Amino acid sequence: MVSRVIPVDEFDLVIFGGTGDLARRKILPGLYRRFASGQMPAGARIIGAARSDMDADGYRQMIADAVAEFGGTHDPAVLKDFLAHLDYVAIDAKGTDGWAELGSKVRDGVIHAFYFSVAPSLFGDIAQRLKEHGIAGDASRIVVEKPFGHDLGTAKALNATLAAYFDEGQIYRIDHYLGKETVQNLMAVRFGNMLFEPLWNSNYVDNIQITVAETVGVGGRGSYYDHSGAMRDMVQNHLMQLLCLIAMEPPAKFDPDAVRDEKLKVIRALDPVAPHHVVRGQYAATEGGTGYRDDVENPRSRTESFVALRVGIANWRWAGTPFYLRTGKKLRARTSEIAITFKDAPHSIFGEDAGWNRNVLTIKLQPNEGMTLDVTIKEPGPGGMRLIDVPLDMSFAEALGPDAEDIPDAYERLIMDVIRGNQTLFMRGDEVEAAWAWTDPLIAGWEKRGEVPQPYDAGSSGPEDAMMLMHRDGRKWREIRT
Repeated sequence: MVSRVIPVDEFDLVIFGGTGDLARRKILPGLYRRFASGQMPAGARIIGAARSDMDADGYRQMIADAVAEFGGTHDPAVLKDFLAHLDYVAIDAKGTDGWAELGSKVRDGVIHAFYFSVAPSLFGDIAQRLKEHGIAGDASRIVVEKPFGHDLGTAKALNATLAAYFDEGQIYRIDHYLGKETVQNLMAVRFGNMLFEPLWNSNYVDNIQITVAETVGVGGRGSYYDHSGAMRDMVQNHLMQLLCLIAMEPPAKFDPDAVRDEKLKVIRALDPVAPHHVVRGQYAATEGGTGYRDDVENPRSRTESFVALRVGIANWRWAGTPFYLRTGKKLRARTSEIAITFKDAPHSIFGEDAGWNRNVLTIKLQPNEGMTLDVTIKEPGPGGMRLIDVPLDMSFAEALGPDAEDIPDAYERLIMDVIRGNQTLFMRGDEVEAAWAWTDPLIAGWEKRGEVPQPYDAGSSGPEDAMMLMHRDGRKWREIRT
């Protein structure tokens, strides 16, 4: 199987925060890989813009080091050619310095994209100056990173700020989870195969679990994370987007607004979550290791590093089918997966001694992208009819062979979609606001009740009450493993 690379048109991409961690770890190494694959045209230009006082050569050396550290295997000759496409401007986001120089570097007659890899507090200042200095026009595109607000009020204010200078069709709210190959394959599996869609409803699906587990703590993000927590940092955006793709109705066509219209309907159909359907936790200190409160330097913190919840969707397709969401830090393994568990067959012709098994479709997002479908077969050998589950496995690394190495990283794919002008995998403003409208009452509820997150051991599967959340329903969580 050969991965087909489709080049994009000539562009100027300006990366505000071009010396920051995200730019060095993800954006620039990803762009290098797109260049090495032949997807970037010869006339493409990438301009870093940041406060740091350096010249273009200094910036190129910084990015060369970043590609060497974070970009995987690279060809020195190709890297040298890539660096020739880079430029740099020292700029004051809130002042006047650097804007005239930036304007002189952005060319006419090519696609203009501006990546706001900066704090949301600077979005308005940058957007205003791009317009005031005539750098961004009606066809320009801006890319903004999460967090998209802290609650509904701030999300609305942020959307209004961006809307004052750019149309919704120019704004690309990036969620890197939507750029993962498996997430897009989820839509292909659902809507490209007659096999699954007739079964994709509460008549046949018993429950759906979405798990995003991390083995690391909050690290250097302590001050940000303690102000945010797992609910705001992960559930409101990443897990919500995965839930929408699983639960949405088939769009009329694979078109940005058609897809996002269906996702919005799912968010608006979410039931309010009862207090006993939410479990929050904090990882505790262990021998030789620090706890959450140590890491955020707040001994009385009530911010959750783990959250699990049972969610219902009030529509004809999903009424009665629970969705279980959980995410947390310092858990047993690093893994992200969606598991669709189908209902039992209505009657077993093989008797109780044969065993009773269920079909489970598992979509693995990380670390090893792929899908498995557990099907029931007879256990080989004599001695009667004994049933066992066997996975039909489609690991991308195995199915695609050497071509799996050429699958673009999520950021690579999404940036190329920006250049193409394709917003399908980006969130719309009303999606963001609807997600906050559902999330805010949950957070307000536990804050009003004064709830303290339950401690859990590092390397575990989370608090004991998270297990009880499932046991009350006669179900259990899937094991957290790579």
